[in-house]
Amino acid sequence: MPSSRRTAIRTTTLARHGLRVVATFALAAALAACSTAPNRPSGASVVQLDATPRIAVISAFEPELTVLLPQVQQPVKHRLNGVEFTTGTLSGQPVVVFLSGISMTNAAMNTQLALDRFNVSHIVFSGIAGGVNPRLHIGDVTVPAQWGQYMEWLMAREDKPGQYSAPAWMKSELTLPSFGMMHPRPVEVRSAANPALTKQFWFAADARMLAVARSLGTSVALDHCHADKCLKERPRMVVGGNGVSGQAFVDNKAFREYAFKTFDANVLDMETAATAMVAHSNGVPYIAFRSLSDLAGGGDGENEMDTFMHLAAANSAKVLQAFLASWK
Repeated sequence: MPSSRRTAIRTTTLARHGLRVVATFALAAALAACSTAPNRPSGASVVQLDATPRIAVISAFEPELTVLLPQVQQPVKHRLNGVEFTTGTLSGQPVVVFLSGISMTNAAMNTQLALDRFNVSHIVFSGIAGGVNPRLHIGDVTVPAQWGQYMEWLMAREDKPGQYSAPAWMKSELTLPSFGMMHPRPVEVRSAANPALTKQFWFAADARMLAVARSLGTSVALDHCHADKCLKERPRMVVGGNGVSGQAFVDNKAFREYAFKTFDANVLDMETAATAMVAHSNGVPYIAFRSLSDLAGGGDGENEMDTFMHLAAANSAKVLQAFLASWK
């Protein structure tokens, strides 16, 4: 056989083997991608897991949800991105109950996840918070009329020791007093109703939901003692006023006083305003019930949360369930 023909045959054989190798690697890569890719629905739209219109009942962490989950009738579990969602009926209302997780990011992310995958008509948040209004006491349940993200800061330049200045182009939005170098700012937001980018500080709770909460009056019997610990003041429910949320657990008297004076806030927490912003963006009505587990650094001794968080969580859950029972 001529050497030129042998060379051509060898070249063709190598090319075929090369194609087989390439095809083998491509198949292996495709199989690996299939085994590791997220289990997401195909197509442009996200498939809902449940078509029933439901009220989303959200708590931030386990002790808050423990008092609610056993009350859910005909519970069905769903798991998404590691989050467990329980559908069923609570106080006569169809609900989907879940933990947002602690922090603003978790609250925003998992609230949106619930809205994407369930038919959510309204949002209700239930949990504990730090009290900043000196007229409120541990165990009280607050139902603020609006929530703001008070830690959307500008960290200002220090020109001289203790003297700070903001960039000229930003000064128009710095309308609230600062805490040292930290200047609160509004957040940027879009919504289904208004797709143009706007800046906003407060996100209002739904007026009709607030009216139903207000109609409960003093009908809900709030806990006064937990285990061997009893409160000095009988807890009460307060509807209206402001709540603020941010990325920090607050246990500082001076900052507590600043939060009250600057935002006229009753309470502060780490989630509600994030959920409120998501609700606003999606056009879904929301309300939040927060019971004081501590005074955010305003107490006489150590922070009170570890002592009274179960009592506060129970009081918040009681008001929530009374609200659902009254909701039409």
